[in-house]
Amino acid sequence: MTDKDSPSARAAALDLLTAALSGRSGLDEALTSPALARLDPRDRAFARALVLATLRRLGPIDRALDARLNRPPPAAVRNILRLGAAQALVLRTPPHAAVGESVDLAAAHRETQGFKGLVNAVLRALLREPPDLDDPEALAPSWLFARWRAAYGEADARAVAAQIAEEPATDLVFKDPADAATLAAELEAEPLPGGGLRTRRRGDVSAWPGFGEGRWWVQDAAAAVPVRLLAPRPGETALDLCAAPGGKTMQLAAAGAGVTALDRAAARLVRVKENLARTGLSAESIVADAAAWSDPRRFDVVLLDAPCSATGTFRRHPDVLWAARPGDIASLVGVQTRLLDAAAGRVKPGGRLAYCVCSLEPEEGEAQVAAFLARHAEFALTPIAAGEGGVPAASLRPDGTARILPHHLPGGADGFFIARFIRSA
Repeated sequence: MTDKDSPSARAAALDLLTAALSGRSGLDEALTSPALARLDPRDRAFARALVLATLRRLGPIDRALDARLNRPPPAAVRNILRLGAAQALVLRTPPHAAVGESVDLAAAHRETQGFKGLVNAVLRALLREPPDLDDPEALAPSWLFARWRAAYGEADARAVAAQIAEEPATDLVFKDPADAATLAAELEAEPLPGGGLRTRRRGDVSAWPGFGEGRWWVQDAAAAVPVRLLAPRPGETALDLCAAPGGKTMQLAAAGAGVTALDRAAARLVRVKENLARTGLSAESIVADAAAWSDPRRFDVVLLDAPCSATGTFRRHPDVLWAARPGDIASLVGVQTRLLDAAAGRVKPGGRLAYCVCSLEPEEGEAQVAAFLARHAEFALTPIAAGEGGVPAASLRPDGTARILPHHLPGGADGFFIARFIRSA
């Protein structure tokens, strides 16, 4: 970026970063704010890019700032310093522009006006001795890195954390497998193991070839695996619990299953319906709490992508790492347990159940499966094979479940845990 970018874009970036780290609405919701919508597309793209660059290296940036601050500054001042550091050191904005624009940003807000000198001095000191912004152990919050080290070992923990700094490509799932080669050429995309495409195209995806015709949708490579492992067949009935935003619902429908998509949030189901309409696929949509849904039906295929800490989604949502708290995991485990028991009651004898979470935390994955099997003797794990559905061999666990770590797929993927069960009676 250059020094000609609009100051309003930097003010918007400050608001976005504040929202992303507040733990209230997060970056995704902040990106839909009316204030951001009023910016022209170039400024809006710059504000988003600056905030994502800051969040992807927030740990090393904070470590470098703390070494140059005598005492913690107000939160707004720290965020201005964070943005200035990311402009200069990550986006490669000319140093004089990054410092000057950060000072101007401080001057524009009453609560930060008195810290203009501090902003100037700290950023200049940072630029004189640029820090290492790629140390994997500093990229993740320390408590999360410690958990990953304990769960996966030092080498895998560092490999996982190194992915935080990487800007991900865009993964796509196509509606018709026969369209794969054509779409790959049109979208300058590479095929992914198990199916799907990966492209480095940038910009508004709605303007890409095939989007308007509903030939594909955006879905991370790891997120597309659970439905493939269930292998739904034409004419089977399928239930997608916690269905929004609808990628897995569309996979089930594209395979020919009769799909019921359930989610407790009506607003989120609107997005599912919009995606179905665009792709020309159909599913029954129901607003309900999956754990309390009174419908008596049972299904051939049941998918539970359960609410979780989402720590595996940091490649596209780096703010989740900084919004997460240790106590969140225990409370989510209780939710997942209730939903798994409810999902079990929805599976026909002989039917298949998949449980998955986009979390890197073992309590939400491996421990849930062990506890579920202890409660439900009528279910058994169906082991996942290397390459099946696109599962990397490195992701296989001895019990037949899959723990996809972000570095297991070349070019990265979301962290996902997946277990597949069959019901005997």
